[in-house]
Amino acid sequence: MAAAAATGTVALPGIAEARQGINAALTGSDAGDLAYLDGAFERHRGGYRGRPPTVVLTQMRDDLDLLRDVLSRPHAAAARAGLARTAAGITGLVAIIQHDRSDQRDSHGWFTTAEQAARESGDRQMLAWALARHAMVPLNYGAPKAAADLAGRARVEAGPNPSAAAALAAAVNARALAAVGDQQGALRSVADARLIAEHLDGTQAADTWFGYPFQKHHVHLSQAFTLLGRTREAYAEQEAALALTGSPSVMTRALLEMDAAICLHTDGDPTAAADKAVAVWERLPEAYRDGLVRARAETLHQVLPGAAHARLGEALAS
Repeated sequence: MAAAAATGTVALPGIAEARQGINAALTGSDAGDLAYLDGAFERHRGGYRGRPPTVVLTQMRDDLDLLRDVLSRPHAAAARAGLARTAAGITGLVAIIQHDRSDQRDSHGWFTTAEQAARESGDRQMLAWALARHAMVPLNYGAPKAAADLAGRARVEAGPNPSAAAALAAAVNARALAAVGDQQGALRSVADARLIAEHLDGTQAADTWFGYPFQKHHVHLSQAFTLLGRTREAYAEQEAALALTGSPSVMTRALLEMDAAICLHTDGDPTAAADKAVAVWERLPEAYRDGLVRARAETLHQVLPGAAHARLGEALAS
């Protein structure tokens, strides 16, 4: 009051509180939450790193609750666009995990959410990534025509410049076209994926769920050539992928070995195919037995004859 008297001013009731409220609205909890969510996105995008899918999903739960809360608040246009991009990334990661766990319906739902958020953000590369990853759900669970449609849309959104999303879209499209029997179309998409992959910079080729490293490239081409019945090329891609795959990558190694088992059957040795698939299955930790590896093993089981069919069936039932 003495200072006010000296300057001839008197504090108005509530004015300080008003300023504090304005400050809070400008740089308060939202700023911290947005920064945290950006960091969470960066942290989660690194992949499983040896952790089972269910564990990763559980670790993301609190971040999903926060994301839902922050999305319900008003934001300036630029902040909202950035938040929508983060939302697209995080929800896309959940969709990937649900895909790997064989929860197809929930995976489709999360990918649809990711695509909606990507469109709101205006980031076409994020939208292309979401569409390409979404295509892997119908591709891996028996609907390759739907997968080819999604992958084609992803390729359009990615545009003409080399990017991780464009490479992924081309590779997934190759697998989808191989699955529907379009050999020439699949081979053209393989060539596209190879050309794009050769021109990716370090960021685009990063070993994350959003990058397209050569290890991932070889994994996709292994499956494409396996589906095409071109076993020589498939074995070469499997060898290249395994050489670049770290020991914690339980699911990736199992999928590559299942591809090799399918190739053995294609080459006319169903007994060796069953033996390899059973060996892979028996080494597989329990946490990985209800998802994508089982789907790949069941695909092989359906085409094996006689004793080989029975042997793999017994292993899958155990």
